[in-house]
Amino acid sequence: MNSEPHPTNPKRVRFVELSAKALRALADGDLAGGSAEAGVALDPHFVGDRARWIFGYRADQLAGDPSAAPWITRAAVSEPDGAVVGDAGFHGPPDEDGMVEVGFTVVPGYRRQGYARAMLRALLVRAAAEPGVRTVRARVSADNTASLATVAGFGFTRVGEQGNERDGLVIVFEVPAEAIETGHPTASADTTAVPVEP
Repeated sequence: MNSEPHPTNPKRVRFVELSAKALRALADGDLAGGSAEAGVALDPHFVGDRARWIFGYRADQLAGDPSAAPWITRAAVSEPDGAVVGDAGFHGPPDEDGMVEVGFTVVPGYRRQGYARAMLRALLVRAAAEPGVRTVRARVSADNTASLATVAGFGFTRVGEQGNERDGLVIVFEVPAEAIETGHPTASADTTAVPVEP
């Protein structure tokens, strides 16, 4: 996750679905094909090494479980200018305990402008509106100070840590869905322009 300090003028985003075909094109490094499938001009960041790995994983996830489509990665588009500023979504539908995990990345040229906050806000609003969601989880690399600050600003509580070869030490945070629904001030502020487009 990549993030930035809280701006004085909150940004607004809408989400555009990345279909299985778009995800597969991006995983294969086909930016033009992925953009055509998504219906928006995606940034070259969408075909970087890490993005290609993630989008390949999500394409495989959809092939195995098409019902995950409403939950996983989407392109984040800035409103009202229409620039693709990153991608965001959940790692999948709620699990048997009602937990969903958020993930988001801001395109390098748009970092530190408030877009990570806008994406996370939109994801939290979506999660809180779903009756099957009880907990929202976020995992953030311990050295990603900007994302750590963003997550902290939305009422997440640190619940543990994990380590792996790819990401190193990762801090695990959670927030109960009812805390979002009951009006955590930063989670519920400026929720306009957050629809998910098919």
